[in-house]
Amino acid sequence: MALKIEKQIASGLLKINAVTLSPNDPFTWASGIKSPIYTDNRLTIGYPALRTQIADGLANMIKIAYPEANVIGGVATAGIPHAALVADRLNLPMVYVRSKPKDHGQGRQIEGHLPDNAKVVLIDDLISTGKSVLDAAKAVDKEPNAEVVGVAAIFTYELADSTKNFNAANKPLTTLTNYSSLIGQAMDENLITPDEHASLTKWREDPWHWTK
Repeated sequence: MALKIEKQIASGLLKINAVTLSPNDPFTWASGIKSPIYTDNRLTIGYPALRTQIADGLANMIKIAYPEANVIGGVATAGIPHAALVADRLNLPMVYVRSKPKDHGQGRQIEGHLPDNAKVVLIDDLISTGKSVLDAAKAVDKEPNAEVVGVAAIFTYELADSTKNFNAANKPLTTLTNYSSLIGQAMDENLITPDEHASLTKWREDPWHWTK
């Protein structure tokens, strides 16, 4: 079942062009990495069938991976709509976490009510290095009687940096689909050639030194 949902979500992301694969004309990330993939999972909220599939998948995944969870958190901004849908399905409270505290009003970084003994699962749309969601987790963990028990996301690039960062933070990560499944699905759907698939595979293995 896990493999089935990985392939289904990967196919859906490709279908709506939330993911663009361009190994011969790579993108440049803010970090300076040359990347053969560009991902904009914000597009998913505009497609009801895929949006529902993602919400159902995240809710089921959270019930299995984090049964102790009693709060759903969304990472601003892209994780918020998915967190709202998941919280509704699980009938749990929801909060969302800003990248930094507000510079006016009460200066909150976390919006919403955290109950006593809050066990929070943070939802994000995309994991690259994991920095933004782990920064959000730190903010939640600073709150009295609150703990992030795990992170759930739609997609991960499966980069070594993210594995290292999540291990260092001692936070588990679960995702609906991943880079390996996505490029495999693109190959199955004849969206890329075998040579492009090989190039895409090499990028994930060493993105800092990859060449097209």
